[in-house]
Amino acid sequence: MALRKENILLVDDDVNILELLQRHLQSMDYHTYKAVSVKEALFILKDTFIDLLITDIQMPEVDGLQLLKFTNEHYPKMPKLMVTGYPSKSGTLEVIKSGAIDYLTKPFTKEELREAVTKAFEKSKVSKIEPGQKTPKVLYGDMVGTSKPFHKVITIIDRVKDNKATVLITGESGTGKELVARAIHYSGKYSRAPFIAVNCGAIPENLQEAELFGYLKGAFTGANENRNGFFQAAQGGTLFLDEIGSASLAVQTKLLRALQEKEITRIGSRKVEKVDLRIIAATNADLLEDIKNNSFREDLYYRLTVVEILVPPLRERKNDIPLLVEKFLRKYGVEYKDRLLRISPEAILILQRYNWPGNIRELENIIQRAVIMCDGMIEVKDLPDFLKFKIDFPDTELLPLREMEKEYIKRVLLHTQGNKTKAAEILKIDRKTLRDKLT
Repeated sequence: MALRKENILLVDDDVNILELLQRHLQSMDYHTYKAVSVKEALFILKDTFIDLLITDIQMPEVDGLQLLKFTNEHYPKMPKLMVTGYPSKSGTLEVIKSGAIDYLTKPFTKEELREAVTKAFEKSKVSKIEPGQKTPKVLYGDMVGTSKPFHKVITIIDRVKDNKATVLITGESGTGKELVARAIHYSGKYSRAPFIAVNCGAIPENLQEAELFGYLKGAFTGANENRNGFFQAAQGGTLFLDEIGSASLAVQTKLLRALQEKEITRIGSRKVEKVDLRIIAATNADLLEDIKNNSFREDLYYRLTVVEILVPPLRERKNDIPLLVEKFLRKYGVEYKDRLLRISPEAILILQRYNWPGNIRELENIIQRAVIMCDGMIEVKDLPDFLKFKIDFPDTELLPLREMEKEYIKRVLLHTQGNKTKAAEILKIDRKTLRDKLT
């Protein structure tokens, strides 16, 4: 059985250089694909397994460095060679940083090309990922981090954990506001008392008062027994009211009285009950804007913000990403694969580059998926494509349909290495029609 020829993709806007490279490499028994632009190269990469990329730097619209960065993340195991007619020390460093194994300077001989290609294949076989350096951990409750924004949060937690001052936790969705609330409760002297978490946004508006404060039998249709509310359940401990901005105005009025007087009244009762607990509220909404819109009480806002904790978004604490990833790897590695998993430094760099609109919750979901997809170590290939480098092609002018058709036919011909019979089969037309459409 014949050995498979390695597939080499050649990218250069100079057709003469492409022909020269193809001629030399085919004489070395390699199979070649040609592209005169980065856009054409991406079409070939999408449909064809490529063993080696050889690309020029200087090209119109999108240059070879962007192609290198793209393939370095979307095809990380594929070796890359850069061809340049303008060598410089700074340019060489940029090429290597962009993921190329080596570069060739124009003009080059056939032997220089052979040596560079051989070296590229050899290096790709022996290259290994060095394990990343571990960052010292700082644990607080179920939270982990080393960044300044993280330290700012835990400093405030230390101040409030042993008293019952009302706390408002603000921050974007997915930043871990409930973890902060739990850290306040479980790291302080009231940790043995109940911690009751209530999502105000998940309770229908007409049931919020009953769920929070309780009710007596017969107070309303369906009230078949006396029932305690969340306030009674959290007696002596902490009541965490998440999405506080979703509370109705009627409930806000009763919350204000509970905070001011330390007492509540069940629905259907005239008896006042004293309560002794700590209120921690959280929101990702702008309560000051809600006050302007008359959907949140200003006096309640100031009662809630005795102490305010702003939980920073993940994009402002990217130094904490390796530690958060380690935490999620431990959690999901054991759960899904019964062992601890690792992640490559290259994958960590991609995670740290992303801005995380979904914050820690989004990061956890990504790691959960990567654990399922990986084989022992999470590598760049196991991360979703939207995290990786993207090439933004400049807007091109709108062309007539005939010109667009001609461009597509040229693309198919590139894919078939100029074989018109194969191209005609793909396009489902005869050779004469193909020839006519190219004129």
